[in-house]
Amino acid sequence: MATYGYHDHKQQHINRLRRIEGQVRGLQRMVEDDDYCIDILTQTAAVNKALRSFALALLDEHLKHCVAHAVANGGEEADLKVREASDAIARLVRS
Repeated sequence: MATYGYHDHKQQHINRLRRIEGQVRGLQRMVEDDDYCIDILTQTAAVNKALRSFALALLDEHLKHCVAHAVANGGEEADLKVREASDAIARLVRS
């Protein structure tokens, strides 16, 4: 079974995603409760920031583990992992 870069921090990531999930449920309650638009937008920005922070932490672990391992081994796998990382960075920049 493959071990990915986030493996050593898996529970921390799960906890973080659960907090984000709670924030999203909070947004839903705010809309259901007819809260003020700006308050909802403020919370939306907080959720976006939390997701971006999670994504960057995961990307960092991917680079340090998966990409570094592939580059050390060289060959086509290295090219593939670097390309995947570049594509992931491009998606994060566009979002």
